[in-house]
Amino acid sequence: MSQHLAEVAGTAPGAAAPRALRLAERLRARIGADRVLTDPAQLRTYECDGLATFRVRPAVVVLAGHRDDVVETVRMCARDGVPFVARGSGTGLSGGAMPVADGVLIVLSRLRSIVSVDPDNARVVAEPGVVNLWVTREAALYGQAYAPDPSSQQVCSIGGNVAENAGGAHCLKYGFTVNHVMGAEVVLSDGEVVHLGGTAPEHPGLDLLGAFVGSEGTLGVATQVTLRTIQAPESVRTMLVGFHEVADAAGTVSDVIAAGILPAAIEMMDALAIEAAEAAVQCGYPHGAVAVLVIELDGPRAEVDEQFRLVEEIAGARNAFETRIARDDAERALMWRGRKSAFAAVGRISPAYYVQDGVIPRTRLPEVLAEIGRLADEAGVRVANVFHAGDGNLHPLILFDDKVPGAAPAAEELGFAILDLCVDLGGSITGEHGVGVEKKSKMARQFTDADLDTMQLVRCAFDPAGIANPGKLFPTPRLCGERPGVRTADDRRDPSLGEVF
Repeated sequence: MSQHLAEVAGTAPGAAAPRALRLAERLRARIGADRVLTDPAQLRTYECDGLATFRVRPAVVVLAGHRDDVVETVRMCARDGVPFVARGSGTGLSGGAMPVADGVLIVLSRLRSIVSVDPDNARVVAEPGVVNLWVTREAALYGQAYAPDPSSQQVCSIGGNVAENAGGAHCLKYGFTVNHVMGAEVVLSDGEVVHLGGTAPEHPGLDLLGAFVGSEGTLGVATQVTLRTIQAPESVRTMLVGFHEVADAAGTVSDVIAAGILPAAIEMMDALAIEAAEAAVQCGYPHGAVAVLVIELDGPRAEVDEQFRLVEEIAGARNAFETRIARDDAERALMWRGRKSAFAAVGRISPAYYVQDGVIPRTRLPEVLAEIGRLADEAGVRVANVFHAGDGNLHPLILFDDKVPGAAPAAEELGFAILDLCVDLGGSITGEHGVGVEKKSKMARQFTDADLDTMQLVRCAFDPAGIANPGKLFPTPRLCGERPGVRTADDRRDPSLGEVF
């Protein structure tokens, strides 16, 4: 735990802050005084994203109202060597949009226009501040859908979804954000505007768009995104299944997929997550359930009906004690309400909690959940599990009391132990939340030095000065001038610190 709360929260504006403040004066002259903030009280609003345990107050906040505001701000930052960070709704959970103390935070939430909708070619063009759910609603007007649906889809923005390659419940069947982005207008770190991808399904040459999606703001700032929509399914059916044993619920997930059925979603909640959801939204989940699954199938009606019957049989064979089938949209919404409210709901049963995000092969779910329980008992900490079971994307919520000295670091330590477990079992340190500042030290746990060198070379090609969202994603801050790939014995440091060279 090298970068916990106390260390980051104490960060003060650095030596370059006066440089950023001088830049602010020039920005006010170009894009308007009311949209360039330097008042400390106003800046506090932006000192963290959804991972509130990491906080840094930026030197300057720019409330961009137009693409050109972004271009102008980035150009000035490049000229003065001032770092910048882009931020949308600020719902990220890995500190990816955490500002830099001596830098500029470019807020994109005012860029919220859906530029065009083209149902005939199944695409929507949106600005980065557009909320994910707005795209879904717009597509629905034409009998279509936008598949990526993070649990925060009512508030999270498209720009952040692209930066973090966000997922969601329905990504088991339809894929992550990267599978639904056709093109992007991007402001590079020197202010140049480029277009990656386009409107055609495929493009020749290197997949620079694929590299950009999920790069966490280190390759530039998206100012317009072309999204792929899909035909809305003919039929959608949802069931809620209750189990007395977590292992039976986890086993059902593997059995369903092993039977050749690919649900639109399989979500799982354990007893503690259910307790939190019931306290918050009274979702009426099966009484006495130690685990529940929310299983949703979609597609042609006849196919869905047949597969639905098979899923019921599979769950029954795994000792499901109660199965409910949504009879209408209202009941379906109630089933999802408990699941989608779970993160926030945990706040009702614990003074604080820490959300982790890791991935394991779904066939390992029973043993991983048992091991998380063992680790939690050993640490004397409660853990609520609510996650995308179908693709093995875990979201353990680690409960603690932040007024107890040492409780926050202990929670973070347990979270990192769970990530180690994920890597050991052939999984990943993140499924959809990104690496950000939170897990950058764990990149060296998952990737070799050569892997990280290659990533750095790509980053340096886009951002040779290293001013685009510095201090995120990569294990250690370093300059592109350090010549990635040229390593000596003296360059090596303690691998636990995540040093690349």
